[in-house]
Amino acid sequence: MNKKPSAIHENDGVSKPETTSKSAAEKIKINRAKQNSVKEFVTKILEGNITFLSRAITLVESTNPKHQQKANEILDQCLPYANNSVRIGITGVPGVGKSTFIEAFGKHLTSQGKKIAVLAVDPSSSINKGSILGDKTRMEELVTNINAYIRPSPSGTSLGGVAQKTRESIILCEAAGFDTIIIETVGVGQSETVVHSMVDFFLLLKLAGAGDELQGIKRGIIEMADAIVINKADGDNKKNAKIAKIEFNRALHLYPLKESNWQPKVLTASALNNKGIEKINTMITNYISLTKENNYFNKRRNEQNKFWLLSTIDQQLKDNFYQNPKIKKALSKEIKNLENGKTTPFNAAKKLLEL
Repeated sequence: MNKKPSAIHENDGVSKPETTSKSAAEKIKINRAKQNSVKEFVTKILEGNITFLSRAITLVESTNPKHQQKANEILDQCLPYANNSVRIGITGVPGVGKSTFIEAFGKHLTSQGKKIAVLAVDPSSSINKGSILGDKTRMEELVTNINAYIRPSPSGTSLGGVAQKTRESIILCEAAGFDTIIIETVGVGQSETVVHSMVDFFLLLKLAGAGDELQGIKRGIIEMADAIVINKADGDNKKNAKIAKIEFNRALHLYPLKESNWQPKVLTASALNNKGIEKINTMITNYISLTKENNYFNKRRNEQNKFWLLSTIDQQLKDNFYQNPKIKKALSKEIKNLENGKTTPFNAAKKLLEL
């Protein structure tokens, strides 16, 4: 006998969505990127399509050989439309106010009709040492500006690898129509030297009264800087900023004149109050005009290309060496021999290189 259907019954509930991990989200991005042809990528990037620009940079950052091949094809076709921007490097220790400064500076540039892209050289983002991943959330106004693009750097420990990806991202951003590229570094380790090797103008942000006016700063960074900006020159800190400006000016005049015939400048600014930003932009414009007139601008770009050619060869040789199965096996054996005192680092290295 058939049972009558009950008036009271239970429907299946809505299943709880699975949490999408960061790695899964990255795979989704790459899978989307794989579906589009190289021609479509290039067309959309040249139209200024941010979605396709981001997907192309995701391919550039991927370690998958197939993705790298596709990224290289996109880069080759975008290259004729690149090299038409001003590249500005900005460095300074964590806490100096880089993200506030970049937001104020970026807003000033976009108000003049400029299109800016903010990229990062930050190998420490995986352990969150002042990374731009946090800066993106702090640049609340700039991140919503249609004429600005902020791209966090990939996390990882290889500075050379992260820097190479940033260098390639510059080409894609220029092809997408961005006329000002800002490269930010966390201001620790060797990242300043690498950023200097890919920009036209190198800006060092400093704090007044932090006790490092002349002693605790690396001589090399001062020599690289085309300008020093004393940030947070507001409130009770105005007096200290003026003193710091005088001291840095004295220090800069002790160095020989740069090959560009540019005398590095020291300015004060309060990014929070939007003070001094216009002067900084005028100074950078004057520098670009001077170096283009005396042909230093093009000379430096050519030197940078040579530097990155040799750096890429070095990186590729290193990657090929460590990825070789024979090397992996032999390296493990030589490390054990080292630990047991059966060999020296030099003999172990010689054996591995001979393989």
